[in-house]
Amino acid sequence: MYEVIYMKADYEPWWLFEGWEQYIVEKHVFENEAVAKSFLDSKLMELRETFPKEKNKDDKYWAFWSEKEVCFCDSCDDDLQIYHGLIWNEMQQTI
Repeated sequence: MYEVIYMKADYEPWWLFEGWEQYIVEKHVFENEAVAKSFLDSKLMELRETFPKEKNKDDKYWAFWSEKEVCFCDSCDDDLQIYHGLIWNEMQQTI
């Protein structure tokens, strides 16, 4: 099984801070690796067309952002960058 997760948060997706799941916008599960990778490639292309900045980590996490998209943090009294993240997850099957 393979998952492609799209999340939107004020941190890059590879941090996976506690409660990160609340920032999931979409989650797609696939049984076929080729279909999953095709979907991942299309999401990557879509985000690359939308956002000027990109960073990836370990070939399974991608962050996209625009410096114009921020949110205000009351506790830190500052603007925080908003990141659009993709996560590629190869799920282990238990038998």
